[in-house]
Amino acid sequence: MPELAELEKFGQSVWFDFIRRSLITSGELAGLVAQGVRGVTSNPAIFEKAIAGTPDYDSEIQSMSAQGKRVAEIYETLALRDIQLAADVLLPVYRSSQAVDGYVSLEVDPLLARDTSRTIAEARRLYEAVGRPNVMIKIPATAEGLPAVAETIAAGVNVNVTLIFSIENYTAVADAYMAGLEALAANGPSARGGHTVEGVASVASFFVSRLDTALEYDLDRSGAGELKGRMAIANCKLAYAEFNRIIGSPRWQALAGRGAHLQRVLWASTSTKNPAYPDTLYVDELVGPQTVNTIPPETLRAFRDHGRAAPTLTRDLDTARAQIARLPQLGIDLDRVTRRLQADGVAAFVKPFQALMASIESKCRQLNA
Repeated sequence: MPELAELEKFGQSVWFDFIRRSLITSGELAGLVAQGVRGVTSNPAIFEKAIAGTPDYDSEIQSMSAQGKRVAEIYETLALRDIQLAADVLLPVYRSSQAVDGYVSLEVDPLLARDTSRTIAEARRLYEAVGRPNVMIKIPATAEGLPAVAETIAAGVNVNVTLIFSIENYTAVADAYMAGLEALAANGPSARGGHTVEGVASVASFFVSRLDTALEYDLDRSGAGELKGRMAIANCKLAYAEFNRIIGSPRWQALAGRGAHLQRVLWASTSTKNPAYPDTLYVDELVGPQTVNTIPPETLRAFRDHGRAAPTLTRDLDTARAQIARLPQLGIDLDRVTRRLQADGVAAFVKPFQALMASIESKCRQLNA
């Protein structure tokens, strides 16, 4: 039975891809932290399941509704409180790791994914509203999101850059992070409670399993079924090679000389969608130094039961390159696929966010009837 400390031994931090009020108030999150969990991530779908799908928040919803608060205000009050409570639990990790780990991520309104200026304003507002040094604001790696990432880092706000599917997009994310750091170093933080260049942090969240799902039909159709369940890992290995190239560049070395934190690659969407694949596939095969894997509850349980802890991320890089190189020969346009996945990912966060708003509105009516 592998322990999370074994992954940490190989340089990887485990974050928990789930949040819910009872997880925190019951002491379960503190227990997970004691076992080696080093951070927490959230998204609109997670909040939708927590708030709409449980009675944990009903008394607060009823009270705020009776006070005449709008649905959006109710949601934000609940979400911010969860993030604050989780950040407080993780603050010792943040301090002991010297601000490498111990973060809790909160997503900007997914409806703003195509609006740069409003994303910048919302990221800053949320960071200041949470009022914790170890909160990360999640901004999607869309064309409109990239300049928002740079501006938000320049303000001294921690950023989790999300919905990355391609190596080209990842390189642009790293560039935005370095541009933000350069501006921060020149001007200092402008956000209330913002960090200096030595304190601000970021991760680049590379989504994993959705790529394998998206390619399954085309691989079968082209007679290359043996590649199913392999392409997402190959893509991640090449992204990690790009990470190592970037941190060896003179531009990054100049920032590192000023005390800047690495923007670690974070593996997201690491539960397997196809039951034919091992349920710990995207944990076992992506272990490497200076990385994060944010793992949902069921996958974390599976890993602790029968996963493997070994330095797998740098193995068979030439094989990974060859596998990716085969796709054009099979008539598969990987860039087109990853662009579609990012667009679909934005839409996939909008839907539960809207469902959550509708659910809170319904609960307000029912609880005050």
